[in-house]
Amino acid sequence: MIRRLCAGLAALAALSACSVVPTPGGAGHRPPPQSHHHRPEPPVAASPVAPVPAPKPTSAAQAGVQPGPGFVSFGINPDGARAALTAFRLSCPALQRRTDQSGLTRSGDWGQACAQAVGWPDADAAAFFANQLAVVQVGDGKAYATGYYEPEIAGSRTPQLGYEVPVYKKPSDLVEGDLGDFFPDMKGKKIRGRVQGGKLVPYPDRGQIEDGALSGMKLEIAYAADPVEFFFLQVQGSGRLRLPDGSVMRIGYDGQNGREYVGIGKLMRDRGLLGPGQLSMQGVMAWLRANPAEGDRIMRENKSFVFFRELTGAGPIGALNVAVTGRVTVAADPAFVPLGAPVILQLDRPEANGLWVAQDTGGAIKGSNRFDTFWGAGDEARMIAGGMSGRGQAWLLIPRAAAARLVGPDGQAARS
Repeated sequence: MIRRLCAGLAALAALSACSVVPTPGGAGHRPPPQSHHHRPEPPVAASPVAPVPAPKPTSAAQAGVQPGPGFVSFGINPDGARAALTAFRLSCPALQRRTDQSGLTRSGDWGQACAQAVGWPDADAAAFFANQLAVVQVGDGKAYATGYYEPEIAGSRTPQLGYEVPVYKKPSDLVEGDLGDFFPDMKGKKIRGRVQGGKLVPYPDRGQIEDGALSGMKLEIAYAADPVEFFFLQVQGSGRLRLPDGSVMRIGYDGQNGREYVGIGKLMRDRGLLGPGQLSMQGVMAWLRANPAEGDRIMRENKSFVFFRELTGAGPIGALNVAVTGRVTVAADPAFVPLGAPVILQLDRPEANGLWVAQDTGGAIKGSNRFDTFWGAGDEARMIAGGMSGRGQAWLLIPRAAAARLVGPDGQAARS
């Protein structure tokens, strides 16, 4: 049974007004005779009571779930279905181990689908999703999707002229905790910092780190050539360093300093710094290069700083600790999408339409039906991801047993 949060508050206000007519004063003054036909004072209009806004849902179960169309109706192409089935198989071990923060599934729900996926023929991948999973819509289903990719930038394993931007591994004094260990209703919410004087304090922010807060700790694993390119590699969360000898060093996410992520594109747009045609990643980068001093200050307003490790196997690695796949992996908020679940997008950007698998998360990817589509590496991936801003509808694929609990027998969402 679904737990939809009904947050509408009825404002019950009984306002009454009484008017008092003062008696004129003065020595020897006689008040006028009272009439038996008293004319009542006109009623005083009550000020309208402002409605109390409903709190935003914090999970998919609270947002509400409705049954979606049949899978076959989406017309997913065979190649997309095969790629998604491969990604789903890869995700299954982690999917079955994780505690689902969304409230949509329970332990054991994914067991049958994952067992069937192992031997299911790739040539009939679409039939797997049609037969083993159910399509549901979270909330109103209105989706917003951006894009990310695996950038390749110039770098070096050692500091040298032209390669002076440190790439740090995760510091040993960075402490991470789950607030759910202390407050059950905050399960999944992370806090990061370091211990000083017996207290947990915030970790240095981007500006402090760039000014040398980590110097001397021997955390450098490489050096980037361009601070702007490295900033955007941090936003992507993984990437490739093209070394001076032509070889490539792959680096992946190894932690974050716990500070708030600030999207500088929106910040610059709100300040009127970006005009029409400049709202893509490419437009933001061009502005930062043209205004280096102010650009540096703006980048520092994103206090989040990402740490990396070298990747020697398949990658990049997503939040499920498995390799992500271009044009298949999507990042989502685990409070609204079980990580590992398939997702269907129908957007006003046709290149993003189709079947995806939620294998990653992102600092800016928060809320219901908010997604970040992964496009792989290379110039085309950079171009598509940098300009991706799509709106439309989203659906999730979840085990049939879970859907049966969430949706009543009349086809309507169950309520608690």
